[in-house]
Amino acid sequence: MNVQSVTGFARAVAERDGTSIAWEVKSVNGKSVEVRLRLPQGFDRLEPTVRQTVQKRFARGNFQATLTVGRAVALLAQPVVNEAFLKDLAGLAKRLQEQFGVAPATADGLLALRGVLDIAEGLETEEERAALDCAILSALETALVGLEHARQSEGAALRMLLSGHIDTIEALTLKAEADPSREPAAIRERIADQVRLLMDASANLDAVRLHQEAAFLATKADIHEEIDRLKTHVASARVLLGSGGAVGRKLDFLAQEFNRESNTLCSKSNAAAVTAVGLELKAVVDQFREQVQNLE
Repeated sequence: MNVQSVTGFARAVAERDGTSIAWEVKSVNGKSVEVRLRLPQGFDRLEPTVRQTVQKRFARGNFQATLTVGRAVALLAQPVVNEAFLKDLAGLAKRLQEQFGVAPATADGLLALRGVLDIAEGLETEEERAALDCAILSALETALVGLEHARQSEGAALRMLLSGHIDTIEALTLKAEADPSREPAAIRERIADQVRLLMDASANLDAVRLHQEAAFLATKADIHEEIDRLKTHVASARVLLGSGGAVGRKLDFLAQEFNRESNTLCSKSNAAAVTAVGLELKAVVDQFREQVQNLE
């Protein structure tokens, strides 16, 4: 199964008995499925079905769908003038002109007043409306398939990018694990040097207690568990990317775990080389997490 990006764009056009239909759909990053619609006047009846159609197909993203309908000549809206109301308004305008000297009313001014001119929809049977709705929803399906393909194409590129980040995280983990400063002999020598310095500084120090504290600090500074957890997270991330589907949230959780182990590795490190690896790890993990936000 492919992984999908949460961003994409698609357009689909269709025609039904001289009526043109066009859908434009796009998606951007979002924690869940949110749908915003722009429908022409008179097509609000389609809103629930359109929302459900989008929500069933996708698991994550902010979607905007815009429908454009060019009605056939036979169904074009026809102007209807309320002539009685227009006559009353014209008479009122004339009296105002005679009594107060106001400018005479114009035809376009009177027609622009609310209630004078109305737009009556052309006659349309229930069968014709149902057929048009069916054509509109069919075009929507075509647009959503196109959007899905666009998101999958971007998802494939993201998968390669994320795989590269995972490879880098693994390489840095192995580098930290193999650093000479983690060899038992190196650790013993470093602790012994620190103990000698402290003993030379003060003859009153308890040598036994000092060695106990040194051993405790050495155990506390051990990064063996962090290395093992980083390896486990690397394996899990690869499995998720390979399985495909809506894995964005799971990978985001792993990114948080990568970051936690990187921070701990830096704080426990007692060698400059390991600290440098930890800082590099943090930078790569930040890039990984940023890109994961774009996955469904």
